[in-house]
Amino acid sequence: MPNHVRNAYKPYPWQKRYSACGDLHVAGTLQDRYIDRMIRELANPTRFMSLSGTLLPWVGGLAAILMAVGLYMVWFAAPADYQQGETVKIMYLHVPAAWLSLFFYMTMAASALGTLVWRHPLADVSQKAAAPIGAAFTLICLVTGSLWGKPMWGTYWQWDARLTSMLVMLLIYLGILALWRAIEEPNRAARAVSILTLVGAVNVPIVKFSVDWWNTLHQPASVFRIDGPTIHPSMLVPLLIMAVAFTLMGVALHLAGMRTEILRRRVRTLTILEAERLDAQAA
Repeated sequence: MPNHVRNAYKPYPWQKRYSACGDLHVAGTLQDRYIDRMIRELANPTRFMSLSGTLLPWVGGLAAILMAVGLYMVWFAAPADYQQGETVKIMYLHVPAAWLSLFFYMTMAASALGTLVWRHPLADVSQKAAAPIGAAFTLICLVTGSLWGKPMWGTYWQWDARLTSMLVMLLIYLGILALWRAIEEPNRAARAVSILTLVGAVNVPIVKFSVDWWNTLHQPASVFRIDGPTIHPSMLVPLLIMAVAFTLMGVALHLAGMRTEILRRRVRTLTILEAERLDAQAA
């Protein structure tokens, strides 16, 4: 057969039943050569483990430095609000947690597409590692929001559109975590969780635009606005530093979680192979 004629589909090594990161089954093919090459590079768990092992200390270290700088600016440089007083400093924890709650859910939604559409071997690994991190940031957002709301609104909780949609977000996160544990077989669990994640993604724009669509107690966006931020730079700069620090911390936790999941699946695969070998010897 001439060289310019492509052969029939032949699975790559990373498409075998037992891949380098465990029992990750990848079916189908992408005919475009560039996409094939890109997928092969990104789908190599060993390459990911090497790259993430190099990046993780740097990302974690930079997150720690920025966190220290941000906390110093929050406590010693950022002024108190003329109405809220010192309670406004809850904002420096509450706002980054709210942003990252949505960020990690969108990361899970993108990973869900990678699982269902492209069947990328690391997509469900990313999704599983992101779920507890996103749930933790959502819980932090709700708790700090309640503490902030008490002196401002006179109550810890109000069935406000923003608060209620964030509570729904937390429940979706918890449902996803429960579904991961309910299904033992990784491939079936990944497909089921991916479907639930994409269905739950409907709540993301509701959380984001709830303050615009409904009359709520929660204030509207004051940082990312078409006409520019409405926060004074003395408060905005520490807030952005804390947001970057939280983001880097979340990325570091995500990389560490993915590495842990890959190692867990490798152990599971080796255990299955060893059990099959012993069964064959016994027979």
